[in-house]
Amino acid sequence: MRSCPQCGASVQDTDDFCGNCGTYLDWLKPEQSEPDTPPAVVQPAAVQPAKPVAQRPRPAAPPVTETAQNGPPCKVCGTANPLGRKFCRRCASPLTEVAPPPSVPWWRKLKLPRLWRATGGGSPWPRRIVVLLVLAALVVAGFLLFPFAGNLVQDVRDKLSSPAPIGPVRTVASAEVPGHPVTAAVDGVTNRYWGAPAVGDWAEFGFDHPFRLLGVVIHTGASTNRADFDQQARPTALDLVITSSDGTTTTLPVSLADQPGPQRTDTGISDVVTIRVVIRGAAGLAPGRHIAFGEIEFFQRP
Repeated sequence: MRSCPQCGASVQDTDDFCGNCGTYLDWLKPEQSEPDTPPAVVQPAAVQPAKPVAQRPRPAAPPVTETAQNGPPCKVCGTANPLGRKFCRRCASPLTEVAPPPSVPWWRKLKLPRLWRATGGGSPWPRRIVVLLVLAALVVAGFLLFPFAGNLVQDVRDKLSSPAPIGPVRTVASAEVPGHPVTAAVDGVTNRYWGAPAVGDWAEFGFDHPFRLLGVVIHTGASTNRADFDQQARPTALDLVITSSDGTTTTLPVSLADQPGPQRTDTGISDVVTIRVVIRGAAGLAPGRHIAFGEIEFFQRP
């Protein structure tokens, strides 16, 4: 038996590591005796025969008693170890089970130690008050931001849906030219038009149920043919006065290019029941000519 130079615990000669502290013991193993070598011959010369000298006897090492290896085997190398060892005698791996660290509550992960120390140290009440304040702030923020979140959800749904056409069930106008009634603006064809006598005239369209208005497509002029298009005046500026089911009114100004073809305006307004189109500007208006409003189409979210 020998002693560990680090902690002084008794170890066996065959152990590579201390069972108490895990110190490497290789340098403590008995040194192997090297065979005797004849002295180097410095210079050959004739010598007298010498009397042989017997080698000095070496003391025999006491027998080593092996400790019973009835402890738990190492989980790394599988070597059997005596009871009471903390480290494996072959690879120095720990033989004792280490308990896992206790789980940390979620409120400790908020990194507020200074605030906890300032509000009472280890008492749980200051921490609970902090948590309640944070929750209250989240509730207030959610209440204030709820309208914006609702609008964001509606905008996303608008972009993901395919617009569907919807037609009015009621159409009236402030004025119309004989032969060009306001109903011609929503008949689905562009070779007929609503003739408005002057700027400021309006047409109103009613619907049988509230819907989400995604957009409006407008055709100006008397026809899509360029020659016929220039025969009458064309609207270049409009106001879309949109009324919801709760009576809320939204006015959207719309600018139109003076050219044939459809022109789209995106809206995104919910619970629409009535839309009024007010003419605010026109091109080519002259005595004997009127404003030709070719077609207007409304699109809803399915």
